Amino acid sequence: MHNEWLYIGLFLIIGIIVPVVPLLVAKFIAPYKPNPIKQSTYECGIETVGDTWVQFKAQYYIFTLVFLVFDVETVFLFPWALALNLFPLYVVLEGVLFIGILVAGLVYAWRKGMLEWV
Repeated sequence: MHNEWLYIGLFLIIGIIVPVVPLLVAKFIAPYKPNPIKQSTYECGIETVGDTWVQFKAQYYIFTLVFLVFDVETVFLFPWALALNLFPLYVVLEGVLFIGILVAGLVYAWRKGMLEWV
């Protein structure tokens, strides 16, 4: 019983040490020489004009997230479609249900106006 908890404890310790040690080493080894040029805002080689903290429309982020969700979920359809003739009927029906859920999500996003770019 104690042997199982020993493995969990070791994984926790290693899981904490592995990311923390390189960050601490980099903090102490990295050179730190700030100057006004290094601390200025840099965007694509163009000098910034005005305030750099501009609020963007959340609509763009929502549009991107909706695209990403549907794009990633369609990747799961490729293996299913390639082996479609090897599956029993219930697997095909589950795939059709999955596509139905995707279509329902798309209709929901469309009705909420999330796909409007303006």
